[in-house]
Amino acid sequence: MTLLVAATLVALQAAQGPDPRLERLDSISRPIVTALVDSARAVALPTEPLVQRALEGATKRATAERIVAAVRRLAVDLGHARDALGATASPTELTAAAAALRAGAPPATLTELRRIRREPLTVPLAVLTDLVASGVPVDSAAAAVLSLAAKARDADLVEFRRAVERDIALGAPPASATAAAAAFAAAAVQVNAGAKQQRPGRP
Repeated sequence: MTLLVAATLVALQAAQGPDPRLERLDSISRPIVTALVDSARAVALPTEPLVQRALEGATKRATAERIVAAVRRLAVDLGHARDALGATASPTELTAAAAALRAGAPPATLTELRRIRREPLTVPLAVLTDLVASGVPVDSAAAAVLSLAAKARDADLVEFRRAVERDIALGAPPASATAAAAAFAAAAVQVNAGAKQQRPGRP
């Protein structure tokens, strides 16, 4: 980082000042969370998720220690998410990636997802996280999302997730439900792609 860039970041940070919403925090957690938010801003990590995590803790009347630990953990996850996705990742992508990492997704899965998909990664990352939350093993969820991500639209991925959750609710084992839904989704994507190629263009 050049001296000019560093000076600019410091100046912007000073101009912005502390987020007034953090006044809701107790006197112990407030200065620590403020410092964590300022540190994240200085290295161009998204700060809104950190503020929201702190406010969530305050709303739930969590202790200062738990609020600070949760915000610090999220800041670390956001940093790891950027390491996996690259410097061009958007704030929403980083937030979704941090959640996927917290769910147990390996950083290599995030890096591979970035390599194979041209569209934003927010939805596939959220689908991955939701699948794990539904009881799907991380490796099964990651393999399914990676198999679909290159060609599937966001809407296709959301429908795939719904199909998995529906089959699980009907009693199917999570891994089997994921494999079956992924195969069906891949076939549907292939059919849609073929139909699009055959559709005549405008004269």
